[in-house]
Amino acid sequence: MTDNRFVPDLVEHGGPIKGTPQTLDARLYVRLLVFTGCADLAPLVEAVAASGLDAVVYADFNDPLGAGVLVLDEDPAVFTGRARALFAGPAFRALTPVPAMTLAGRTYGSGRETNLADWLLDKPRRNALAPEFPWALWYPLRRLGAFNRLPRSEQGRIMGEHALIGRGYGEIGKAVDIRLECHGLDRDDNEFLLGLMGPDLYPLSKLVKDMRPTRQTSEFIQKMGPFFVGRVAYQSPLRERAR
Repeated sequence: MTDNRFVPDLVEHGGPIKGTPQTLDARLYVRLLVFTGCADLAPLVEAVAASGLDAVVYADFNDPLGAGVLVLDEDPAVFTGRARALFAGPAFRALTPVPAMTLAGRTYGSGRETNLADWLLDKPRRNALAPEFPWALWYPLRRLGAFNRLPRSEQGRIMGEHALIGRGYGEIGKAVDIRLECHGLDRDDNEFLLGLMGPDLYPLSKLVKDMRPTRQTSEFIQKMGPFFVGRVAYQSPLRERAR
């Protein structure tokens, strides 16, 4: 008798090391909250620094009274606990949240990573908290369902074209990225959340432009944005993760 039960795969997968598969049941959650009505970033910076959270405070490029706060943690309960207490505190109480700009996601393994733990847990922190990358651009996206029906080999070729462009910017020190899945975490049913960080704003904008003619963006993206563009006002110190 055939057993047709579905068994969920709940671990992240990286590339094999000497024939042994890499798996890890851990991932990093990332959330960006955006506010307006902020004439002075100093109280926000002070409150976020005192919270002890892995976090970034951004001055909003598009809203002169706007601010964004990015929080990163492996434990999703932090966002309903310590982070909730932070945002309920006096520094944020008088501000107006912008719910349409709330972005959230989690790191994931593609099955090709040479160091899965670093990819999932350390590299995103290094990129978000790097003082040499004061500019950031965050945006969600959703693909057309047709992409998921393509053979895996064809999907790989399409994503490879995308990766080649991003790698070119990384090799000259103009951009790094954080790639997150947000299935079921995003209020607008987006599937992915992308963060681009770099020393200057123009290359990040140009990277988005250079991605537009790729097959993924031109044929298989249903929706992109809203885009949040910010300059760092505060980054928490990069702490070594407990092993």
